[in-house]
Amino acid sequence: MPPAADISASPRHEAQPQTERPSGPAAKYGVWLFAIAIAAAAFNLRPVVTSLGPLLDQVRADLGMNPTLAGLLTAVPSLCFGVFGFAAPAMARRIGPIAVVTAGMGAITAGVLARSFAGGTAVFLLLTALALAGVAVSNVLLPVVIKRYFPDRVGPMIGLYSMALSAGTALAAAVTVPLTSSLGGDWRYGLGVWAALGAVALLLWLSVMFSRRERGEKAAGSAAPVKLPITRSRTAWALACFFGLQATGAYVVMGWLPKIFQDSGIDKGTSGVLLAVTMVIGVPVSFVLPNLAARRGDQRLFVVVLASCGIVGYAGLALAPAGLPWVWAVLVGLSNCAFPLVLTMIGLRARTAGGVAQLSAFSQGVGYLISIPGPILIGRIYQTTGEWYWPLGFLALLLVPQMLFGLRAAMARHIEDEAVHPAARVKA
Repeated sequence: MPPAADISASPRHEAQPQTERPSGPAAKYGVWLFAIAIAAAAFNLRPVVTSLGPLLDQVRADLGMNPTLAGLLTAVPSLCFGVFGFAAPAMARRIGPIAVVTAGMGAITAGVLARSFAGGTAVFLLLTALALAGVAVSNVLLPVVIKRYFPDRVGPMIGLYSMALSAGTALAAAVTVPLTSSLGGDWRYGLGVWAALGAVALLLWLSVMFSRRERGEKAAGSAAPVKLPITRSRTAWALACFFGLQATGAYVVMGWLPKIFQDSGIDKGTSGVLLAVTMVIGVPVSFVLPNLAARRGDQRLFVVVLASCGIVGYAGLALAPAGLPWVWAVLVGLSNCAFPLVLTMIGLRARTAGGVAQLSAFSQGVGYLISIPGPILIGRIYQTTGEWYWPLGFLALLLVPQMLFGLRAAMARHIEDEAVHPAARVKA
């Protein structure tokens, strides 16, 4: 088992929640059901966004959006993830992380289905926000669920989670256009059909919730974890900034990449497939990368490699988007694999499930808030200049501070050693 199994093993960590592990066929079935539910939830975390990208022009035309409003639409995920992500740990302490993730799957299903009937921009944005609220709490709490219920399989389970997330992202990007065409060409059907996958995930999580009978912190058989003054941790801030900058690039790519290719003369169907390539490259990488990263004392090498891929990819898109589109799609996709890397680092930078919950909420909440201006600014720059050279140059430039913050976040440290009260530091 890779060192990921030992990321909570330290003589200085707080008592871990003890999870019941009955033996026998029923227990084995329960573990497999839980793992499948985690994968199904992860699969549904990105189609809300990536199914929209290839159809953005149709949605804009039908609902009367200008490019700036479309840029706002690509920023809505970051806003929702930041706002609702902060609330996730408190909700989990009250009713348990499994119940919150289950509610998240319900919000995703309802929001995706209902927005396909929206008659105007405001309603469409509101219902998209509902779905993204479900994504936000699940984003924060799925690593916590993995840390708590799979403490000896953190690396492989984060790999499974990241791989399923990438697969859902890629599938939505690849098949939304042909699926919409087969359903009569109406974007409403092309977006609404993804609610079916959300419903499957919801049913799986309802099964897990009722079988586990979790009730907040008491379900774990321990007192509530100590609340850390996490803002005192430089590692936590570095993770938040790294997370925010990689999210900026990821959501610009998911929202605008098909349009970038279409403006270079590539047809709509091919542009959707190119977005799928960008996402599908993350499927194998997202499974392998967390295990490789967990085996190292620090993850600085991965930070540099992924950022370098992004710089080359954005430069290619700016200078010759139709020249080597498949190469640029692969390079940008590799750069976006900073997401599974930062998820892994969140698990490695805290010793306990409680620490991971607080670090996950802080880094994702602050990080997504940091990323909000990026997609809006990209839309505004494009609207002003009418070309993609300057927006893509801006994205390449952002990879420099992303690399610097990532190098700091990748160092082998724990937030429990940094996020301490002044009185505790004096006693030490």
